[in-house]
Amino acid sequence: MAQTVSLSASPRQATGKGAARQARFRGRVPAVIYGHGRDTQPLELEAKALEKALQGVEPASTIIDLAVDGKTVKTLIREIQRHPIRPDIIHVDFYEIHASEKVKLKVPVHLVGNPDGVRNAGGVLDQVTREVEIEVLPADIPDRVELDVNALKIGDSLHVRDLTIPNAKILTDGDLTIATVVPPRAEEVAAPTPEAATEVAEPELIRKVREGEEEEGEAAAEGGAPAKPEAKGGAAPAKAEKTEKPKGGKES
Repeated sequence: MAQTVSLSASPRQATGKGAARQARFRGRVPAVIYGHGRDTQPLELEAKALEKALQGVEPASTIIDLAVDGKTVKTLIREIQRHPIRPDIIHVDFYEIHASEKVKLKVPVHLVGNPDGVRNAGGVLDQVTREVEIEVLPADIPDRVELDVNALKIGDSLHVRDLTIPNAKILTDGDLTIATVVPPRAEEVAAPTPEAATEVAEPELIRKVREGEEEEGEAAAEGGAPAKPEAKGGAAPAKAEKTEKPKGGKES
C-alpha cells in the first residue's frame, strides 16, 4: 500500500520568477496543483515541512493529503525541482486524484537477495531498469515493487513480465530487462606507451662510406696495400686526411 503524508499549503497570488525567488527567500517553496479538471493553481508551502514530510518515502508513489484554504485533497507529486548545486527543493507539482479513479504513475523497482552467479561465480549484478509505469486505483498504489534475484546465474536476466503487482496494470514493455548477472570483468593490461616503446628499442647506427675508404677496402680485400705518394723535396709525408663522420656515427 502507498504511504500517506500530510502537508499544508497556501495560495500564491504573485507568479513569475521574481515572485518565486521572493517566496524562497522567506523559506517557502513555490508549487502548483492541477488535475481532475481544475485550473492550475499556484501555491506555496513551508520548505522545512516539505523536506521533513518526504524523508524516508518514495515521493513519486506517496499520496499527499494537501490542505489548501481549509480543504484537504489527495494528490501525487508529479515533479520535484531541486537547486542545481544545493539539495534544496525549489518547486513542486501536485496532481489531484480521486479514490474511485485510476491513476498512472511510476513506481521504483527494488532488487531483493544475492544472486547465485554473484555468490558462487564472482559475477556482477546489473540493474538496468529502476522503475516501471503502472495504472492503479489510489488505494492500491504500492510504495515500491520488489523482485527476487537469488536464483539468477551468470547470463540470466529478469524482465518486466516477471513482476507481480497486485491490483495494478503494468504499462511498461514486458520485454524490458530489469536485472541481469554478467561475468566478472577481467582487468585490462595497459598497452605500453609510445615513449616506453622508444626507450626499449635501440637506435640503428648508419655510417656513410667515403669513396677513398671504399677503394681501400677493395684493395685490402685483394691482398694488396695502396702505394703511399712520394713527398716532394724529401719532405715528410703529408698527414692523412681526417675522416668526417656523420653525427651519431660510430668510430671504426
